[in-house]
Amino acid sequence: MSAPAPAPAPAPTPTPADRWGERLPRRLGLWSAVAVVIGSTIGSGIFRTPASIAQRVDDVPLFLLSWVLGGAVTLCGALTYAELAAMFPRSGGIYVFIREAFGPLPAFLFGWGELLIIRPGAYGAISITSSAYTLRVLGVDPAGTVVTIAGQAIRAEQLLAAAYVAIVAVVNYVGIHRAAILQNVSTALKVGALGALVLLGFALGGGHGLAPGPMLAQRASVGLSPFLLAMVAILWAYDGWGDLAFVGGEVKDPQRNLPRAMFIGTGSVVALYLAANLVYLRLIPIQQMKGAELVAADVARVLLGGAGLVAVSAAVAVSTFGTLNGSMMTAPRIFFAMAEDRVFPKAIARVDPRTGAPTGAIVLAGCLGAVFVLVRKFTELADQFIIGIWPFYALAVAAVFVLRRRLPATERRYRTWGYPVVPALFLLGALFVLGNYLVSEPLLFWLDVGVILLGIPVYVVWRRYAAPPTPDLTLTRR
Repeated sequence: MSAPAPAPAPAPTPTPADRWGERLPRRLGLWSAVAVVIGSTIGSGIFRTPASIAQRVDDVPLFLLSWVLGGAVTLCGALTYAELAAMFPRSGGIYVFIREAFGPLPAFLFGWGELLIIRPGAYGAISITSSAYTLRVLGVDPAGTVVTIAGQAIRAEQLLAAAYVAIVAVVNYVGIHRAAILQNVSTALKVGALGALVLLGFALGGGHGLAPGPMLAQRASVGLSPFLLAMVAILWAYDGWGDLAFVGGEVKDPQRNLPRAMFIGTGSVVALYLAANLVYLRLIPIQQMKGAELVAADVARVLLGGAGLVAVSAAVAVSTFGTLNGSMMTAPRIFFAMAEDRVFPKAIARVDPRTGAPTGAIVLAGCLGAVFVLVRKFTELADQFIIGIWPFYALAVAAVFVLRRRLPATERRYRTWGYPVVPALFLLGALFVLGNYLVSEPLLFWLDVGVILLGIPVYVVWRRYAAPPTPDLTLTRR
């Protein structure tokens, strides 16, 4: 008599990610997630932004206060996003947060803006900076014309920048684990370089005696308008703190690791930035800093001699290349999430069965970045990024208020510290950023807003004709 068949094992309790149907494998641990936050944030900003800040705020205490306030706004955003990321640990980040709080159309407009304005602008601005400093290290003129296409002069820095976009796209195409290795290495190098500059500045800088008197004695009168303009540049230097949420669907134990990575990563960046600015001010008078486009190079020259400029140029090249890779790791997940919701072409949702990479979305992002960097200048790309992204930063933070009211009983492994003051402070910072651009760059502001609003008829047509009828896409209403 044959033995009875064993009873089937009980089915495992599905995790929230399983219930939400995440198709990308979770391969990022805590420290890889921290590297995404730090690597996506520290780019060229801390190496060059202090000069533009000093031009507007030449009072030392106010100069330092502006960096502290920028860090505070950034931390407010990270503390708020941590709650949302723990609630919805899915690929897409801001797209998912906006969709859950405000519905599919506003979320689609974010993806539409990412497609045409935000992400190409980010890839272009970051890759051009990286390529320019690479060429400086190699002794090549970055502004030299390499080829002319249809009357458009393509400079050496643009050509190398397009190559950099292609390289990080290929690395990410073969899997997020490979991209994570590159991100971890580049983040370690950039943090090490900046940390070494800070340590050497405090240890050796005192003997040079460049600053005329105590730092805090350098006082000047600063108006409100220049101070707010300086804050915009500082928030650009801090940007990248929210990118981890885009890749939330690939973080292990996300409800625990996503908030922790955001706290550790953002806090580390704020601390490094404040320490670096203290070293800059210790060695260079603020009036001299105004003309120092690469203030870190001047500090390194004081500390290391003639090799300082080359060392800092190499550090900026590595730093921005790591930021570019971080952006390529995270942003394509927005397009992937939209294709999963059937509001983008199905091909964009393709996942490589061997590597688990969203290859369709990566190819799309890589092509957009390479094209834009060949036809736009750095300042145009940077401005279009800021104007495009900050309305959606604000909308995603506002989602916390909506979801607290709509879903009061939903499990929240982490709740925003200081709610409702913390998210409200971030929204106030966003208002200042957007108000400044509305006043200073009205044409560019309304042009970008117009492009985003053009997504409304595109969405209506797509839902009616191109995509099959779908139920409400939001998870909170299923």
